[in-house]
Amino acid sequence: MKPIGPLMWEHRLIERFIEILNAEIGKIREQNAINLIILDQAVDFFRTYSDRTHHGKEEEILFRDLAKKNLSPDHERIMNELVNEHIQARAMVGGLVAAKGRYIAGSNTGIAEISDCLKGLVEFYPRHILKEDKHFFFPCLDYFTKAEQDKMLQEFWEFDRQMIHEKYTKLVEELLGQKVLQPGKRK
Repeated sequence: MKPIGPLMWEHRLIERFIEILNAEIGKIREQNAINLIILDQAVDFFRTYSDRTHHGKEEEILFRDLAKKNLSPDHERIMNELVNEHIQARAMVGGLVAAKGRYIAGSNTGIAEISDCLKGLVEFYPRHILKEDKHFFFPCLDYFTKAEQDKMLQEFWEFDRQMIHEKYTKLVEELLGQKVLQPGKRK
């Protein structure tokens, strides 16, 4: 298997989640209400799966290794665009979190803001995925030997194995930092 295989599988799941959000945007327009559970699930999905897991493998492994190669100007430009798009996606999810906060606080524009944020994500990801799948991933394989590709694929698997521990270690540290929990004490 090529190292781009897992990245493209992840794209298929992101696309399926985008379909869910598209349907949710329709419900928001029809009902003029927000399903906060789906909103929280969307934030978690984009932060944990799309950004930390998927973009993490791209930025911390694939792009890191590509940066060591003598890339064509076109491939270097596309890689830089992709990094900037990842930053843009993080900002859009941050905007969604902020809009949710305003909605909960009773903002008159909260529903429209959330709908706009979701629409932005729904429009962003298909274009981003298309760029990676059709214009970047396959040509980039030519920069790597078979052994380098195999090593990268192994690093992807190890990266995934560590994700659940990273997520919940961060959660516990955040809760401890907020003094929600005291170490060694149970209720």
